[in-house]
Order: sequence, then structure tokens, then C-alpha cells
Amino acid sequence: MQDEKTFQLAQKLWDYLCLHQDIKVSDCILVLGSHDTSVAERAADIFLEGFAPLVVFSGGFGYLTQDSWKVSEAETFAEIAIKKGVPESAIILERKSTNTGENVIFSMQLLKERHISPSSFILVHKPYMERRTYATFRNHFKEVPITVTSPQISMSDYLSRGTISYETFLDTLAGDLYRIKTYSSKGFQIPQEIPEDVWKAYTELVALGFDKRIN
Repeated sequence: MQDEKTFQLAQKLWDYLCLHQDIKVSDCILVLGSHDTSVAERAADIFLEGFAPLVVFSGGFGYLTQDSWKVSEAETFAEIAIKKGVPESAIILERKSTNTGENVIFSMQLLKERHISPSSFILVHKPYMERRTYATFRNHFKEVPITVTSPQISMSDYLSRGTISYETFLDTLAGDLYRIKTYSSKGFQIPQEIPEDVWKAYTELVALGFDKRIN
């Protein structure tokens, strides 16, 4: 159940975690898997608009899909894209990754194995995963041109879809902000400056008990 206090705290984190970049025509669309199938729809839309000739769907089973999905995130996303008009010949599947870092590393390894060398990428993920996606990719590939995008939706509308519970959403936002803070020291992401008001909102959410994804 939503309340005004937690909603405003979440909005502060959401606004920081979303990058709102303008995408550029690129060689490849790399789609990071999750429970949110609207990410696949966004990827299909930008492919059909001519932003790139190739789509890599990456994802095995993650935190929110491992107990409920029988088909990998990559295959599920690809099926959605094909139904929207993306040809199978333009799709590559990476089915083993279980987190953002593996999404990037395994996908790039797969492209290399197939002797495909895109010089630029559009990365597609959930709105609140844009910053982490950027920071993770840039940690491993510092010079490759990238832009990041996600389903074009407000936080309020995102929540109204009911894809995940409000409490899980708050736990997830807090967890993602925690990873922005800590993952650079672990070698997983490039450092990202966190504004003081954003960190304050994070600490308030954690104090309210939304700490299930802090690890």
C-alpha cells in the first residue's frame, strides 16, 4: 500500500537512477533481462524504428524470475519482440547470465565468439536500472559508445501496472542505490556521484525497513 512519504522518497531515487538519455543510431541493441517484459517491448520498438540492425537479449533467471518463470528471460523477451515484428534473424540470445555484470560480460563474449564486433550499443533495461546499467557496462568497456534507454513511463504509471508489489519495488530501489554506492569499490561498476538529498532519501527508506535487497 502506497503512502505519500515513501512515494516521495522513492521518487527521489527513481529520478536519480533514470538517466533520460536520447538514444543514438547504433550497431547493436543490448537488452538486459528481468521480470519486466515491457523492456522487451521497448527494445522491439527502437529496433523497428531503425536504431540498430541487431538485438541481443541477455538473461537466464534472476532474483524475481528464478522461482516463477520456466523459460529464460532472454527467450521470453525474444518471443515478445518477434511478436512485435522483429525478425528472428536479427536476434541473438544469451541465456546464462543472472545479474547485470554477467549480462554485459556474457553478451560481449558471445558476440566475440560469433565474430560480431559492434562499435556502438543501445542498452535497454528497466527505468530505475538505467544508471546501474551504464555504470556496469562502462566499467568493462570504457571506450565503446553507448546510450541507455528504458520503457518511457513515469514512476506512478510504472507502479500502477502492478508488475511487482510496492514493498518489493521500494526494497529494489534501495538495493540498487546501495549498489551504486558500493559496487565501484568491488570492481563491478564505475563510481557514480550520489547527491546528498538522494542518499538521505535512501537512508530514510532503509530506516523504514526497506532493506531486503541490500547485499
